Amino acid sequence: MTDRLTSMSVFVKATDLGSLTAAATALGMSSQMAGKHIRSLEDRLGTPLMRRSTRRQSLTDAGRLFYERCRRVLSEVEAAEAVIEDVSATPRGRLRISAPVGFGATQLAPLLADFMARHVGIEIELVLTDRYVDPVDEGYDAVVRLGPIAETSLVARELVSHEQVVCASPAYLAAHGTPGVPEDLARHACLGFVNASGLPYAVWRFTKNGADHTVRIRSRFQVNDGRVLSAVAAAGHGIVLQPEAVLRAAIERGSLVPLLTDYRPPGRSMFLLFSARRPQPPKLRAFIDAVVRAFPATGSTSASGKGHA
Repeated sequence: MTDRLTSMSVFVKATDLGSLTAAATALGMSSQMAGKHIRSLEDRLGTPLMRRSTRRQSLTDAGRLFYERCRRVLSEVEAAEAVIEDVSATPRGRLRISAPVGFGATQLAPLLADFMARHVGIEIELVLTDRYVDPVDEGYDAVVRLGPIAETSLVARELVSHEQVVCASPAYLAAHGTPGVPEDLARHACLGFVNASGLPYAVWRFTKNGADHTVRIRSRFQVNDGRVLSAVAAAGHGIVLQPEAVLRAAIERGSLVPLLTDYRPPGRSMFLLFSARRPQPPKLRAFIDAVVRAFPATGSTSASGKGHA
């Protein structure tokens, strides 16, 4: 017999996301198991809750009524669990986190390893992606997002700015010369980063003394992972523009040399987004505190569409 609350969770998630497959992925189960939970509910209630076809699904009249009740029940269960967690004050349970690939791999992942060592009752699922992630619809407890944020019902804590640096290997510079101004980059082999939409960043921008310098670069090699760009640049195949955090290890080894240090590439704001729900589970509070402490914003501690943590 399937657990009734789990079945209700599957039903609500499938309704919110529009498909059983998406619900199964979000809840960490197979599509077959998700379907079993829905059938269990329908058998128990004696009526269909969903109309399913190969292309879409929709709720029956009974399904719409049941959906609203299920949301209330699950919200109350979640609140009850949060109260107990708060009483125990011991962070435990599973956290589902999303972060940009470069930042997540080079900075957040090492932090999470230390975080789990200190909080042995916490499990982490870290999903690295550069695409836009909806924390609510996709079932994340917290999301790190680059760039400005729109008005949102989520809390947004500002983190340290994502600063960029332009580099090349000593071997490349010995063979091709060192650019003295950003405009020189147009004559060099530059390595292109491909964003989440599949389009390469073909224009690099710099500022100096309030003046803008915009350069259209040539890229024979393009990839959507800054760590790969760092390795290719260190091997002598071109000039790279990436976040300092991604290139830091290669710079410290001497494999890459910072260039155009009098010019400033644009930085990007970075935020940690999470639900404004009160009370927050200890596991989430502990994670937020760890991230904000490790990556504090310069001159500011938080920004929010709805409120501060």
